[in-house]
Amino acid sequence: MTLKERITEEMKSAMRAGEKERLATIRMALAAIKQREVDERVTLDDSQVIGVIEKMIKQRREAIAQFQSGGRADLVAKESAEITVLEAYLPAQMNSAEVDALITQAIASSGAISVKDMGKVMAVVKAQAQGRADMSAISALVRERLGRLQG
Repeated sequence: MTLKERITEEMKSAMRAGEKERLATIRMALAAIKQREVDERVTLDDSQVIGVIEKMIKQRREAIAQFQSGGRADLVAKESAEITVLEAYLPAQMNSAEVDALITQAIASSGAISVKDMGKVMAVVKAQAQGRADMSAISALVRERLGRLQG
C-alpha cells in the first residue's frame, strides 16, 4: 500500500470515527498531494508525498512561531495538533548517533574538504535522511563539521 493510499484509508477511518480535527488535517494533506499531482501532471511516489508532508509541517512550525509572538495560544494548539497528525505519515526519525554517522559517511564519500563542498554533502545526506530528520538541523551540523575540517 502506498503512503497516499494509507492516508486515504485513514481519512475514511477518521470520518467513521467522527474525529473532525484529524479528518480536516488529513483532507488538507490529501488536497496538497493532489494539487502537486495536478500541477506537475504526475502521480507522486512515497518520497514525493513525504516531501509534501514535510513542507506542510514546516509551514505549521513557522505559523506556530508567529502565533506565539502574537499571543494566540488557541492557534498554537491547533497548529501543534495538525503537526502531530502529519508526523504520523513520516518514516521513523533518525536519532543523533545515526545522523552523526550519516554526516561522517557523506563527507567521506563526497570528498568534501571545506564549507564550499556543502552542496555535495547535503545531496548525499538528503537522499538518505529525507523525511527521517530535520534537514535544516542537519545542514547546520554539516556546516559546523566542514568548518572544523577547513580550520
